Amino acid sequence: MSLVRKTSSSGSNSKTPTHLIGSLARGLKAAVPTMDRRTFLRRSGIGVGAGLAVSQLNLLQKANAVETKAMLDGKAGKIEVKRTVCTHCSVGCAVDATVENGVWVRQDSVFDSPINLGSYCAKGAALREHGHGDYRLRSPMKLVDGKYQKISWDQALDEITAKMKALRTKSTPDSLFFIGSSKHNNEQAYLLRKWVSFFGTNNTDHQARICHSTTVAGVANTWGYGAMTNSYNDMMNSKAALYIGSNAAEAHPVSMLSMLHAKENGCKLMVVDPRYTRTAAKSDQYVRIRSGTDIPFLFGVLYHVFNNGWEDKKYINDRVYGMDEVRKDVMEKWTPANVEAACGVPEAEVYKVAETMAKNRPSTIVWCMGQTQHTIGNAMVRASCILQLALGNIGRSGGGANIFRGHDNVQGATDVGPNPDSLPGYYGLAAGSWKHYATVWGVDYDWIKGRYAPDMMEKSGTTVSRWIDAVLEKSDMVDQATNVKGVFYWGHAPNSQSRGLDMKKAMDKLELLVVVDPYPSATAAMAAMPPAAGGQVNKDRAVYLLPATTQFETKGSVTASNRSIQWREKVIDPLFESVPDHVIMQAFADRLGFGKELSVNYKMLDSKYAGKSWREPEPESILGEINRSVWTIGYTGQTPERLKAHMRMMNVFDPKTLKSRGGKDPVSGYDTTGDYFGLPWPCYGTAAIKHPGSPNLYDTSKSVMEGGGNFRANFGVEKDGKTLLAEDGSCSKGSAITTGYPEFDAAFVKKLGWWSQLTPEEQKLAEGKNWKTDLSGGIQRVVMKNGCHPFGNAKARAVVWNFPDPIPQHREALYSTRPDMMIKYPTSADKKNFWRLPTLFLTVQQQNLNEKLYEKFPIILTSGRLVEYEGGGDETRSNPWLAELQQENYVEINPGAAARRGIKNWDYVWVKSPTGAKIKVRAMVTERVGPDTAFVPFHFAGWWEGKNLREYYPTGACPVVLGEAVNTATTYGYDSVTMMQETKTTMCQIEKFA
Repeated sequence: MSLVRKTSSSGSNSKTPTHLIGSLARGLKAAVPTMDRRTFLRRSGIGVGAGLAVSQLNLLQKANAVETKAMLDGKAGKIEVKRTVCTHCSVGCAVDATVENGVWVRQDSVFDSPINLGSYCAKGAALREHGHGDYRLRSPMKLVDGKYQKISWDQALDEITAKMKALRTKSTPDSLFFIGSSKHNNEQAYLLRKWVSFFGTNNTDHQARICHSTTVAGVANTWGYGAMTNSYNDMMNSKAALYIGSNAAEAHPVSMLSMLHAKENGCKLMVVDPRYTRTAAKSDQYVRIRSGTDIPFLFGVLYHVFNNGWEDKKYINDRVYGMDEVRKDVMEKWTPANVEAACGVPEAEVYKVAETMAKNRPSTIVWCMGQTQHTIGNAMVRASCILQLALGNIGRSGGGANIFRGHDNVQGATDVGPNPDSLPGYYGLAAGSWKHYATVWGVDYDWIKGRYAPDMMEKSGTTVSRWIDAVLEKSDMVDQATNVKGVFYWGHAPNSQSRGLDMKKAMDKLELLVVVDPYPSATAAMAAMPPAAGGQVNKDRAVYLLPATTQFETKGSVTASNRSIQWREKVIDPLFESVPDHVIMQAFADRLGFGKELSVNYKMLDSKYAGKSWREPEPESILGEINRSVWTIGYTGQTPERLKAHMRMMNVFDPKTLKSRGGKDPVSGYDTTGDYFGLPWPCYGTAAIKHPGSPNLYDTSKSVMEGGGNFRANFGVEKDGKTLLAEDGSCSKGSAITTGYPEFDAAFVKKLGWWSQLTPEEQKLAEGKNWKTDLSGGIQRVVMKNGCHPFGNAKARAVVWNFPDPIPQHREALYSTRPDMMIKYPTSADKKNFWRLPTLFLTVQQQNLNEKLYEKFPIILTSGRLVEYEGGGDETRSNPWLAELQQENYVEINPGAAARRGIKNWDYVWVKSPTGAKIKVRAMVTERVGPDTAFVPFHFAGWWEGKNLREYYPTGACPVVLGEAVNTATTYGYDSVTMMQETKTTMCQIEKFA
């Protein structure tokens, strides 16, 4: 179903098509006179690139083009406009794709979208190139004698399945590791977690592990949900904004629309970063800190807040646990002198930030991977949370913790996708969670349990950041029956992970490596290239490349960073022999013996892809199952019907509040009145009760049924004699209970005398259940009817007693260039068994101190994004329009550091690492970085220590631009809670290339 009006077929009696369709027809006939899709693809280099004006298109017209009446009035029946969402960052920009004769010929940004308001960045403007795919993986391939050879889908599926069965039988299901994707839509991400569960392992993960896993853990353990509290749009209401570890102008360019609007209204923008970034160029105050010292800076700010009495005392009393302990710790440890010694920022600058945040409330804070990718990332994000709690900014419009996620669906994939320590919706791996899902999935609990090796069903799997060690570590040190022997890269870039040299060794040792991707990714080249000197490749290893479609060749939902969910229409049929990811999952499941169980609840489609028939689970059916199961975070109200109506009715949603001004969808008749755009989760209860979504989390100024809320009661009701519940009078507007209360279950509902408000059928299903496991939705419905929040009403935790450091503590990076700071602020103790693996902390740091690595590698190495590329970059570097903009990788080096090394601007240099790795890049001599810091973008791959790897990619499927991956040179180091890799703070030496 198209979400916007289409032209009718020539024989229909429908009304005159819209002006848009008619004008498109008149403009497009000149550039692409009616031709079949094959002809267009042959000529895709000419074309109608994104954003080209009609006058430019006319330059390409054929001399003999004939303007027909059908094309003039738009009744040719072959032009459609499909509404989709950009597949790059997490802002969620809407795009209208014009398709003629099955060919994507034009794109237009959606001016009605309340999120992007007709704007997009360079990547968004180049989306249409995905519909051509000159550098796509075109068919299944197998690595044979160092070269990739084309094979059939049947051969690929049969051979891979046979290898999987053999490994599963010989070495247990845990011998395989499945890396999912933040590019999958919600339905595919959810289905992959279900698929892996039925295979019988929790060894699965995806990009969020190395992006915001520390955010999810740290923030959820502070106040309930590990997600952005407000929205990009709500930042228009901010009076001050602190960006720390975020270069939004390049990483999330369209998000800057809201901040620039806020600045027009007087908002004060502060940017804290080791680099002077494009975001810093828009700031009122820029603060340069030493990479990895966010806690000293943030607690330095908090010191001045406390010292001047700027904290919100009533808010803290009513809604925060443990702030007195934090105050004592901060005032003792983070005096101005200690702050400056640790992070390099003078007292006056820190004071100015504190004063601006305190005197311009509501004030917001923004962070990204600059704060998360550290061994203490979990503590850094909690320090940001604590600052906002002290100022009373959480749960307020214009305030909040605005955590900008990375990929287009990294939020959704985290919410409902392949996590090694939880089932969809963060349900955990305890027996109760499995039984909940067994009921939803329509399978027997004992059948699922029988798929797992003994005692492994409730044990967290290993992580994507450490799969290489699950392969290389001694088998008796890995907490499972055997090492990992097979890996699926299902839409993930290897160059986004640290320790590239070790990854190459791990790839060579595998017995099975499968890449499922629209683009072959750097994995293909790394697998095919020769091993390092003295190394060898497992003679039994099999490597396969399977062409998946892009998200423009299928349909489904996607969750933006602000938790709003949008529905993508299918724009075009799959190119070449590519197949949608969820269809590939079903094909494997059928061969592995659990296809029936996987799709028992879904409407199955008989689809044709790659010249053959496939069994395809309908995406709407999968979303329906998500709606029936994910009660924890409120994914239950966003039905396909409501989401599609929102996409058609974008114009009725206010771009500042995201709230609908009222209006019925002409297709479905759905009334959007009161809804927030995309029904940002939590959208509690069934769709029938019409919860509007939650624009700003923990906002007590609104009733729960208006999208309001309070902090979650997830950690008990009392700690050390102190209540963990909110104080009297602190509750959501209209609540029947005006003090703190625990989360709701059937017993609590009965105790309150509300049980009779459930229908008899609801009572039957809710008996013995809680708000998370009651499949009827009755508990949630009745609780919200009485103005209460299903997850209770508690205080946020400034002290998180179940973390290594209950109060965030600064600990130096394992590869710090400051020996004095490593001695004063040492890292954590080693862990013998952590996510199934031994993990070193103090041992590594102490060894680096003893070897005086800071003398050999005196420059801090950090990394980050460019506006032109995304993630590992294979997709965007394969786009000629983007590749032209950024053709080589480089290192930013300060003029002083460059002069001491005889380096001139744009010289080739070696960036050398303590691991023994070296990368060859251009030198960008600039004062963006300080004398002690170097910066390398992380989007590149395809060179390896100076060697071009183009010959090792499949023929015709190599990105336009290749370059060294910074993560070839990054070092060991992982977060003490989540196993996040430490890529933002390591060390290097830079030498002129000779």
